[in-house]
Amino acid sequence: MEEKLQILYNQCLQELKSIGIDMINNKDIGKIDISLSNRKTKRYGCCKQEKPNKLYKTIEKRKNKNIIRYEKFDKHHIEISKWVMDLDERIIKNTIIHELIHCMPFCNNHKEQFKKYAKYINEMLGYDIKRAGNPKEDYEKSNIEYKEESPKYKYKIKCQGCGQEIYRQRFNIRLIKKYRCGKCGGKLQLVN
Repeated sequence: MEEKLQILYNQCLQELKSIGIDMINNKDIGKIDISLSNRKTKRYGCCKQEKPNKLYKTIEKRKNKNIIRYEKFDKHHIEISKWVMDLDERIIKNTIIHELIHCMPFCNNHKEQFKKYAKYINEMLGYDIKRAGNPKEDYEKSNIEYKEESPKYKYKIKCQGCGQEIYRQRFNIRLIKKYRCGKCGGKLQLVN
């Protein structure tokens, strides 16, 4: 599976190079490595950055805090979820290219620069790069049966007024002491 990922990754790099985006020899992008993620997760992939370039530092003021953000990094780790490798090759490559866009300067989020690159690549190479994927749709395109896992909740909270049930994976006592039902304003009670 790791070998298949590397082959598809190299194909993606060549396709991007054919439309003028050189991800290999570009000093602005930095070093990129790709691997399979061992975590069981719903996401398709992620791009983790290291070694921020201090020249591309922005300071954003939010309320009383200064938020420091870096727009360019010298090292990138792309992880692709194992379940994605079962899908059609075109969908895997779509995911790889999505994560490669995050390696470019000013693209470590899904804002303006990311959208600009995604639109250009979609038009030139016929991909469908978006902010988020749709697993059900992608399983159907790959002719694989989609099994939606139902979330496992540990706690059931019930409204004493209207009987509405709320499910939570984590429980904090403040939930039933401080908050009320959104429908009727009744008191909340932990059932299990």
